[in-house]
Amino acid sequence: MAEDRRTRRSRRVLGAALVELVLERGFTALTVEDITERADVARATFYAHFRDKEDLFACVTADLLAELSERLAPAVADSAIGFTGKPVLEMLRHAREERDLYRIVLRGEGDGKPLQMFVDACARATAEEFRARAERNAVQPRIDPELLARVWVGEQIAVLRWWVEQDTPTLPAEEVVRMLLDLALH
Repeated sequence: MAEDRRTRRSRRVLGAALVELVLERGFTALTVEDITERADVARATFYAHFRDKEDLFACVTADLLAELSERLAPAVADSAIGFTGKPVLEMLRHAREERDLYRIVLRGEGDGKPLQMFVDACARATAEEFRARAERNAVQPRIDPELLARVWVGEQIAVLRWWVEQDTPTLPAEEVVRMLLDLALH
């Protein structure tokens, strides 16, 4: 149990150090030594958990996606209707809580690999939901669910990036979702 707690703490502080430093200097300029100094952990501790800074960034992104997926599950559970806005609202709320991490992922730091992970995971989940919804409603989609999911996710990520990059979002999450609902319906 203590080992698990130490492991979680080490991974958490290394991830936080990575996010802080990427915001300050950009991913390319960072070294593992910079990250371990900021996290106040030994280099050996870093290498016990990660191969390199790219592996750390990938793990931090995977954790973000797992947390987001868990939060989105109730918002999309067995909905028979179209766009309700609930998943987008939950994503915006999550992004508000994890703003700095979303910023570096959505900016394409780390050669764009974390951004690609994010887009691919969101598109996969969205395509699955589109297929499941079509099946529940016994309809044949006019547009391939994979293509539709990529278009949909691209739009959502563009809005999400715009929203998290503002020092103080000019629009509350609820207002952004209301506008997206208007756009979807009209």
